[in-house]
Amino acid sequence: MATSVDSARYADMFAAIGTDARLRILRLLLAAHPEGLVAGDIQNELGIPASTLSHHLEKLRHEELVNVERQGTFLWYRANTTTLQELLGFLYAECCTRNQAVKPESFVNIRPC
Repeated sequence: MATSVDSARYADMFAAIGTDARLRILRLLLAAHPEGLVAGDIQNELGIPASTLSHHLEKLRHEELVNVERQGTFLWYRANTTTLQELLGFLYAECCTRNQAVKPESFVNIRPC
């Protein structure tokens, strides 16, 4: 069972992905996993102004949803799948294991993105 500290941390993560732009960024980085993308490629793909994109990426990085790595003059952004798995596990534990509010098999739903 999650502690109040865990719950606060997960709430911050959900808040970080609670905007359209950040959710689109995260989905794009998941699609580019594991290679990731440089900021310019994210900007070109999503049409987000550079200064706004920088703000969104920093918020995602701060909540450990995105990792950044410098390679030469480029910053490569990658979805932090470890943290995302932890976040999904938090939800899964409550909805699917303890009280069976959602049947676990309903999570396996393969559909085109």
